[in-house]
Amino acid sequence: MSFLAFDLGGTKLASGIFSDQLDLIEKKTIPLEGLVGKGVGDLIAEQIDGMILSQTHAGFSVNAIGISIPGIYSKEKGTVWAPNIPGWEAFPLINFLSKITRGIPVFIDNDRACYIRGESTIGKARDCNDAIFIAVGTGIGAGILANGNVLRGAHDIAGAIGWMALDRPFSEKYISSGCFESMCSGEGIVKVAEEKINADELYSGQLNKEGITTHDVFAAFEENDPVAGFIINQCIELWGMALANMISIFNPQMVIFGGGVFGPAAKFIPQIVSEAKKWAQPVSINQVEVVASALGQDAGLHGAACMAMKNLKNGNAL
Repeated sequence: MSFLAFDLGGTKLASGIFSDQLDLIEKKTIPLEGLVGKGVGDLIAEQIDGMILSQTHAGFSVNAIGISIPGIYSKEKGTVWAPNIPGWEAFPLINFLSKITRGIPVFIDNDRACYIRGESTIGKARDCNDAIFIAVGTGIGAGILANGNVLRGAHDIAGAIGWMALDRPFSEKYISSGCFESMCSGEGIVKVAEEKINADELYSGQLNKEGITTHDVFAAFEENDPVAGFIINQCIELWGMALANMISIFNPQMVIFGGGVFGPAAKFIPQIVSEAKKWAQPVSINQVEVVASALGQDAGLHGAACMAMKNLKNGNAL
């Protein structure tokens, strides 16, 4: 018995094979490298097909497949909206995969729900009924566990905190990805760096004007680059404000920071908490534990595997 899990991000596809005890047996990560629309669907289908065949040849059966997606999944329509993947405004993922899954049940959910599901099943939030996973990667989202259940909202959009309003006045650039995400996600950090450098005719710091990555910004911060310093300090402030808002609204036992940016930003958690204490409900902020993800870059994979196993046991096949 085994489970296949996939974690689709804005820039990569991670895949994993899990045992019936949810041990990660094998993992692979493939960059999207500019793939859009059907091309991304083809990549997922190719990986599923190959992994099913390899498991079959090894004498193992695949019992279920879990897929974490960076956006909104409509269970009724079987479609995915993923703002960071062009051509995925309503991509028919279930129908697209049905030809190659050989009758194996497929379960799809948004990445933030998968992150908190993984942490609450096998990660740091195992003893929590109320916990939040703040995922900061290509985009930003929050998986929210309330009274032991993943909070979904009326249309499965709960936790889209990239659209949290943390600045004013409103800017047109907030429309596509939200205020918070446009400044503090992986893509947002790069865009802010490019804007600051291009606006400073005398800039001669650590960052190049073209081809900047989030990694470059964090590395430049360590070298006291003024633009990188502005960006990272702004992120710490806004991450702290967002943390304060989540704590004040949901009163969680634990808040977990994860995603590709945390990562290198995990060391700033004490500063983020200090910032949050300026803004948050004063009793709640002193009762919550704020930590980095135990599952790291594999949180989405683990969450997708947990989802597949749980739904299979509950008979919720799609």
